[in-house]
Amino acid sequence: MTTPDPRAALETVWRMEYPRIVATLARLVRDVGLAEELAQDTLVIALEQWPVTGVPAHPASWLTATAKHKAVDLLRRRSAYAAKLAEVGRSVSEVEDRDLAAELDDYVGDDMLRLIFTTCHPVLPVPSRVALTLRLLGGLSTAEIARAYLVSEATVSQRILRAKRTLAERRVPIELPPPAQASERLASVLEVVYLIFNEGYAATAGEDWTRPALCVEAMRLGRVLAGLAPAEPEVHGLVALMELQASRLPARIGPGGAPILLQDQDRRRWDRLLIRRGLAALDRAGATLGPYALQAAIAACHARAASPQDTDWARIAGLYGVLAVVSPSPVVELNRAVAVGHAHGPAAALAIVEGLELPGYALLPAVRGDLLEKLGRVAEAREAFAHAAALTHNARERDLFLARAADAGAGSTSDPAPSSGNAVVTSEPRLTDPA
Repeated sequence: MTTPDPRAALETVWRMEYPRIVATLARLVRDVGLAEELAQDTLVIALEQWPVTGVPAHPASWLTATAKHKAVDLLRRRSAYAAKLAEVGRSVSEVEDRDLAAELDDYVGDDMLRLIFTTCHPVLPVPSRVALTLRLLGGLSTAEIARAYLVSEATVSQRILRAKRTLAERRVPIELPPPAQASERLASVLEVVYLIFNEGYAATAGEDWTRPALCVEAMRLGRVLAGLAPAEPEVHGLVALMELQASRLPARIGPGGAPILLQDQDRRRWDRLLIRRGLAALDRAGATLGPYALQAAIAACHARAASPQDTDWARIAGLYGVLAVVSPSPVVELNRAVAVGHAHGPAAALAIVEGLELPGYALLPAVRGDLLEKLGRVAEAREAFAHAAALTHNARERDLFLARAADAGAGSTSDPAPSSGNAVVTSEPRLTDPA
């Protein structure tokens, strides 16, 4: 049996556990920025110790316990020692006791959800809420958030910095709001959970096309929210959307990590349990016309189709038409164009695409290239696919677009990237479902 490489093991565990560690520390020290600093200190300690002592038997627990000890030590060193002890306990064991008591008294009992509601506090503007939560709880880098929102890294950095400063200066408590106030922040919380899922489903950068761990975490948080707000249709709509989309994950990646597009997927590999759960959640959402429920209805059209040929593209196009009224955005229109192309032909779809402006958004020229190829305009199609490849920051997606450029005119019928699967509906949207 081979001994695991300590640094590789730490990298894997840290990526999964970082959000939970920050959430736990934030509750203990009552400061989001400080919690992130302590988490980084914990990472440094692990980098120093694990290569010497080996990977702990329970690495996630080791990281969490070390982070808690760091927090308690810091609080002990502060000048207002007695006051701080009254808040967080007089010893590590008492901190643990207080944690348990807080969870028992908490009407949700989830550090991650507590931190999401905190970072979605009304004192922060919406872009800052989303950026900070994606950084702390989605584990995304500043560059990944910038690409997802089509803004500069400097802009995202400033949003995160100002958000941390505002939370500290306004002394926003790291806690769940009272149930009567929770609904006020629910829309922002749903948006953040959705964006975490999006990054997992279609990674903005890197070598991997998907990051399933993020999808799992987003679905977990969505289910907690559904238990917290069972009468909110859009909560169930979001859960339905995520579970229906996640059902495709096993079929989206081929040998060596190569992406498999929706039209080419082996639908026998779709997770039928997740489909059933997603359809049940969609039923619980009822007849609402909220953006998440509408997108879930679109995803359900794909889930119910036994083959690509059975897909009800006319219904999908119609649902996107409603979505464009409820939550208008260029990305929704781009998805609608793909559906229109399937339902009414590439010429009708291209007319929609040519009127869209999405600077720096790789999927716009990718869709345009696919439509041009279907219309026999091969040279223009190759140019469009090459443009898409130059814009994307995901290695798998780049390879896909370059292959489409090389194969243009050779009879390919696959869609380039969007499948009309689902569009993210935010102030600065991003498409999730390449297919």
